[in-house]
Amino acid sequence: MSSTSETTKKALHAMSALQDLEQLLEEIKNKPLSKSLPESLPSEIPVSVEGIRKRLAFLLEKTDHDFPYLSGKQQFSDVSRLEGNIENYIGMSMVPTGVIGPVSVLGSMAKGDFYIPLATSEGSLLASYHRGARACYLAGGATSVCLIDGVQRSPVFKFDNLGNLGTFLVWIISQLEEFRRITESASRYAKLIDMKSNIEGNHLILTFEYHTGDASGQNMVTICTDAICRYIIQNAPVQPQFWFIESNFSGDKKATSQSFANVRGKKVTAEITLPQKIVHEVLKTSPEAMAEYWRSSTIGTIQSGSIGAQGHYANGLTALFIATGQDVACVSEASVGITRMELTSDGGLYVSVTLPNLIVGTVGGGTALPTQKECLELIGCAGAGKTRKFAEICGALVLAGEISIAAALSAGRFTAAHQKFGRKR
Repeated sequence: MSSTSETTKKALHAMSALQDLEQLLEEIKNKPLSKSLPESLPSEIPVSVEGIRKRLAFLLEKTDHDFPYLSGKQQFSDVSRLEGNIENYIGMSMVPTGVIGPVSVLGSMAKGDFYIPLATSEGSLLASYHRGARACYLAGGATSVCLIDGVQRSPVFKFDNLGNLGTFLVWIISQLEEFRRITESASRYAKLIDMKSNIEGNHLILTFEYHTGDASGQNMVTICTDAICRYIIQNAPVQPQFWFIESNFSGDKKATSQSFANVRGKKVTAEITLPQKIVHEVLKTSPEAMAEYWRSSTIGTIQSGSIGAQGHYANGLTALFIATGQDVACVSEASVGITRMELTSDGGLYVSVTLPNLIVGTVGGGTALPTQKECLELIGCAGAGKTRKFAEICGALVLAGEISIAAALSAGRFTAAHQKFGRKR
């Protein structure tokens, strides 16, 4: 997951444009070690109408947001709003949506306490993430920073021999500025960052990497790349035998070593140090047990051939993606990452997560649908200028989930939690 020096410079410049970088670094260094828990979100087993009412009233008081569509007070009837989201429409699949928090975040864009909506039918999931969020809150909150971003499309061109491929590639390299101009003509938001080439026999794969603004960007990069390719076919000194808009090399909706080693979407890293007391009292285990579980489970992950090493990123990300109108299939790449746990010198536990493939957006796709928009509004991430903030919240959410599942497994409470929360009575 390394970056070139040029990419690193661009990432630091982008962060500086959003916020004074030195100020952010000082805030991270001087983050409070612990804080007292605020008024608790009403929780219950089993679900009841009164419990729903209490939670909605609590969220209205804390966030000043009402949820007419999510709560069912207002019915969705304007089906024209679904244009571009669904074909052959027959109705809604109703997925239960709950909330956890507060999740306390310090990032370049995400700052403060957030009540995060999660949509799932898996019992015990919200209880686990809520517990992890509570431990993080008491430990002073999670630091979560969006480092770099880029979305790729990788067309392939076939030639009759390497000589013609080489002539084609030499010309291609000289056209990068023209490709940037085409990109800006094809999209108001996309910016072409870089182009990479990969030769395999008489096949040439060109990987175009873009900034996509506040959209997740898959459609945007497809349209821009198609415009570039049509320019190439019209003007190249050598014509390929054939070409395809996607070579299956970009990592779109797949867990790949290629995207794991670079970035696809947003790259986020989040960290926290949990004092021994919080691990004992909130997580009901010890830092030593959690660190040992992490070591053992990482060895198991390596033996399984998994890309990355983590517990269950997909659980929290899928639930958040459904709630907020993301392209849920992108969890296949977004859930690739690394979790690390190690003991600190004072007996606490340092935990970090790194996600190099967060394909998320706060505009476009399903983000403007009624309940999805309400969920984005709940965390202050609806509309333009909010995608980096949303990505940093994703990082903090995943961190909370990794902490809680590792605690349950290290303490031998994993089965009991699923028996308590995840079974029909």
